[in-house]
Amino acid sequence: MPPLADLGDFLDAVGKFFSSLAGVHWSALLLGLACFAGFLTARSRAAFNVLRAAYPTERIRFRRIWGAYVAAYGINMTIPVRGGTVVRVFLTKVSIPNSSYPAVASSLLVDNIFDLVVAVPILAFAFSQGVFPKPPDFSKLNAFDLSYLAAHPRFTLFLLTLLAFAALLAFAVLSVRVKAFWAHVRQGVTIVSDRRRYMREVFAVQGVAWLFRFAAFWFLLDAFSVGGSVRNVLLVFGVVAVSSLVPLTPGGAGVQQALLVAVFSGTAAGATVAAYSVGQQIAIAAFSAGLAFVALASIFRLRSFREVIRLGREDRAAAQAARAGR
Repeated sequence: MPPLADLGDFLDAVGKFFSSLAGVHWSALLLGLACFAGFLTARSRAAFNVLRAAYPTERIRFRRIWGAYVAAYGINMTIPVRGGTVVRVFLTKVSIPNSSYPAVASSLLVDNIFDLVVAVPILAFAFSQGVFPKPPDFSKLNAFDLSYLAAHPRFTLFLLTLLAFAALLAFAVLSVRVKAFWAHVRQGVTIVSDRRRYMREVFAVQGVAWLFRFAAFWFLLDAFSVGGSVRNVLLVFGVVAVSSLVPLTPGGAGVQQALLVAVFSGTAAGATVAAYSVGQQIAIAAFSAGLAFVALASIFRLRSFREVIRLGREDRAAAQAARAGR
């Protein structure tokens, strides 16, 4: 399906969302966003614990790690290709004395352990319910990026191979140019080597974050009259997991909306599902972006995303100049 048709479907769903604002349950919406704030806070606390294990002798302020996390999340919800991750690495690095980019970047990988453990059974459940589109049917969805990749498996395989090769090449170049690179990488994941501490300070905290997110999706389903239930929330988790694999749009917009419409088409009226599919995306994106600006302004004294990028480039250039002068 051509991109313009996909855009038309998305804009049509946006129109249905704004036309149904009078029917939104605002108390449930606010509760959902409050729970989502709890999710972000708990996730940032787990990230803080990872960094504290990597830098046990440095003073690390939780509010700055929280600010870096929510700023990155908000940027990822408004800018495609996960540009917020770069911002998070920079803001975290400048928040920890004597830290390094390789260590901070590798610490982000620890987040993925819990996500992978939880995603596998959730996706298995979602695909077992008979409402989730099978991978071969993704090409029929009204989401250009996902449908194009599904309809062109050879190109998709080539793209994945190219990305994997680029990642391996980057690691090889860095490991040759920077002698301490791999030592810094191992430093960032130090907490994983202490299984008890990892389970207590990271895995368990991320479990609390998952419960907050579960509650957030439940309330959002109620807010848009689709209906909160364990089954429906798990289906939303499955949709989010699939849409995150194609980060070509902010927060997986388009892909997520198309999947939500397909999954809940038999649960509620078409207009209700369409309004929910974009309403949830708009609510979370606006809320996350608002938190991001608050964090940047109040914690880091920054006024725009552009300023963050400029300072990040200056810091990298200064670090490279310092290494060259040794």
